[in-house]
Amino acid sequence: AYVLYTSGSTGRPKGVVVEHRSVAAYLAWAREAYPGLAGTALLHSPVSFDLTVTGLLGPLTAGGTVRLAAIDEPAARAGGKPALLKVTPSHLPLLDDAVSPTTDLVVGGEALTGEQLAGWRAAHPGVAVTNEYGPTEATVGCVAARIAPGQELAAGAVPIGTPTWNTRALLLDAALNPVPPGVVGELYVAGDQLARGYLRRPGLTAERFLPCPYGPAGQRMYRTGDLARWRADGTLDYLGRRDDQVKVRGMRIELGEIEAALLARPDVSAAAVVVRTDSGEPTLVGYLVGDADGASVAADLARELPAHLVPAAFVALDALPLTPNGKLDRAALPAPAAPAAVDDAYVAPRTDAEALVAEVYADILGVEKVGAADDFFALGGNSLRGMRAMARIRAEVDVDLPMRALFGSPVVADLAAQIEKLIAAELDELSDAEVAELLATEEGPTA
Repeated sequence: AYVLYTSGSTGRPKGVVVEHRSVAAYLAWAREAYPGLAGTALLHSPVSFDLTVTGLLGPLTAGGTVRLAAIDEPAARAGGKPALLKVTPSHLPLLDDAVSPTTDLVVGGEALTGEQLAGWRAAHPGVAVTNEYGPTEATVGCVAARIAPGQELAAGAVPIGTPTWNTRALLLDAALNPVPPGVVGELYVAGDQLARGYLRRPGLTAERFLPCPYGPAGQRMYRTGDLARWRADGTLDYLGRRDDQVKVRGMRIELGEIEAALLARPDVSAAAVVVRTDSGEPTLVGYLVGDADGASVAADLARELPAHLVPAAFVALDALPLTPNGKLDRAALPAPAAPAAVDDAYVAPRTDAEALVAEVYADILGVEKVGAADDFFALGGNSLRGMRAMARIRAEVDVDLPMRALFGSPVVADLAAQIEKLIAAELDELSDAEVAELLATEEGPTA
């Protein structure tokens, strides 16, 4: 049916070969689990991310409609609210009332907590929320936990639930023996949704897709590399990775792949990449030993790797910190310095629009002073923070400012100019009477 590439620990991505029968098995379950598929689903994620399968193919099996639009685009709000929306937990702060679903919110791609859901559920009490877990190798989602409207949800990690139809979840120890409830084990998945294997990688396929000792002859099980624990009620708690593979904003990342690219440079003698949450959200940070300049490294990596694998910041070190047994001491790696505007190059905002953009940048990025000549991404911005910034700006000025405007004009003065053009264009379309009415309702020089 498709091949999706996931990050590889050696710097070589793995192509996961998913068969039609596996997709059909998932969609048959999803059609029953998500009534919202019979309505409109808002599809905002790229087809290279298997989270997309639910919103793209699911409605086509249930007589529904697929609306293609980024969450921040006006088209996402055209024609009323969607019935179903599937997002990662990092998307939750971006869901305003206009794009929030009316029937099903499906969350996947990263670990989910009750705290992340609390605000959204309070504003949308009639919507069912499903925490869906599934590696690409098990076709989109193979374990799920449904949180019904009005159901109490405790703080902390949300369970990933129970297996989908014709799927088995096995928690095994190092000797492939089942572990009892309450004991941490590695999660293996068996059943109809398993992928065929890795494209032209028979050795890796044999390593990760194993004969299942607890099923019928010939059945395979996939070793996920995830740690989990059975609850007494038969649901699963996700407890993280057994290796260095992580997820940032829903994208699977193996830190070794980025480190391999860094170590291939002649000006880097040692390197490490970690995920930090100093800013309140997961962010990749690279640590370099050698003569490399962080800006040039980022530019080179952007040409070699997908955007989600390029660290948001780099820290130069004389040596990597080590534990007493000689392993990398990740806890001792310092936080990157907070970016700030350079006083010597500071240019004060000159217009109301520049002042607004500068204020939003400063608030979103945690920077004390932002000037008209400062660049959003140079100050530490990324795509997720950019979506938040643009949502704030749109709320303030009430213009349809697309996300691509920020990528094309990240400097405060340039983005402010884009805002002023949009406002001018809207005013040009008003009649004299409408302008007079608008002026009569506004006060001061802003009008």
